Amino acid sequence: MRASGLNWQGLMEQLQQALPHCDVTDGSLAYFKYPKRTVTMNLPVQMDDGTVKVFKGYRTVHSTARGPSMGGMRLKAGLNAHECEVLAAIMTLKAAVADLPLGGAKGGVDVDPTTLSPHETEGLVRRYTSEIVELIGPRTDILAPDVGSDSQMMAWMMDTYNQNTDTTVNGVVVGKPLPLGGSYASKDARGRSAALVTSRVLKEAGRSLQSAPCAVYGFGDVGRKAAQTLAAEGAMVIAVSDQNGATFASGGLDLDALSQHRELFGTVQGFATDITVDELLELDVEVLMLAYDYGAINAGNAHAVRANHLVEATNRAVLPEAERFLKERGVTVLPDLVASLGGAVVNYLEWVQDASNFFWTEEEIEAAIDERVDAAVDTVMAFMRAHDLDLRTAAYAVALNRLHNATVMRGVYP
Repeated sequence: MRASGLNWQGLMEQLQQALPHCDVTDGSLAYFKYPKRTVTMNLPVQMDDGTVKVFKGYRTVHSTARGPSMGGMRLKAGLNAHECEVLAAIMTLKAAVADLPLGGAKGGVDVDPTTLSPHETEGLVRRYTSEIVELIGPRTDILAPDVGSDSQMMAWMMDTYNQNTDTTVNGVVVGKPLPLGGSYASKDARGRSAALVTSRVLKEAGRSLQSAPCAVYGFGDVGRKAAQTLAAEGAMVIAVSDQNGATFASGGLDLDALSQHRELFGTVQGFATDITVDELLELDVEVLMLAYDYGAINAGNAHAVRANHLVEATNRAVLPEAERFLKERGVTVLPDLVASLGGAVVNYLEWVQDASNFFWTEEEIEAAIDERVDAAVDTVMAFMRAHDLDLRTAAYAVALNRLHNATVMRGVYP
């Protein structure tokens, strides 16, 4: 499941489509066109065999106009500064769509985490954190889990920050384990919101998820929860994939049994009928949930897509050149700025809980996530109807208006 590349120009071209419907000026737009900063690091780590290996690390802060930046920390082979900059900008937009007092950031290390031992992983994560310790903090830049990272790594990062600053601060990272100031629903929020937003958009279009065939590309935390929530809404999940391949059952998959199978064997393959990932992406389904990484649908495979609705449960899953083609064919794309808002919202709620040292119950967290996601969808869909736009363009316009307002009120310093 290798993703196609990101392109800053593609993001700018999509933003241009929203500009006629915004109050944005050239001055406020200039702040969006350029990240606030990108830091590149060389990270020496002692490996288990005693050798020292140097890894390349990055951290981009795109915007702090609406508040401190927040964004994921990736451990991914081939990661580069450009990828971090594009994804940081998308996080800025997403936070604005959700009306969160945050900006966007992204970073990580160019490494395949499966090639590292647990000890080497901890050393790399702690070295990365030490290199940026003066640039991060609960009021400046907050780190979150992303591709290749998890709650344990967030715990290491938090501890490294505290050791370096002689403080006890939980809110420098989110996505932590519960005993260290983490939040309920941290793993499930993005998948849950993607499925619930899908249900709502289909209802708006006069369609239903009841017995509708769906496929899920990426059966990690996000894809698993999305599949379960789709099934709870009445959908029939007929195929899912992971890094090894995909499994298919025309009558629908038993998701609980599938989760147990994957836990036992480390793959979804061998559960039902094995198919390739490409075959999953080409299935004739109502909903194709994209829950792996960016670039799943690109110029090379868009022509083979037969789904009626593509859902970006992860950022930039449908690249611009593919979306233009799909739009002409009448395929609806539910963009990341709307579909995957649950992840941004739960990270914000964890940050708020850490700042106040007051923690909500699981039921309260889930209700708060649903409420904020619903409010964002209300705003975007109202804008979409009022201006006769597609969902992505409407979401960009809503975000740009909010960023413009914050930028204008702040003014230019010095």
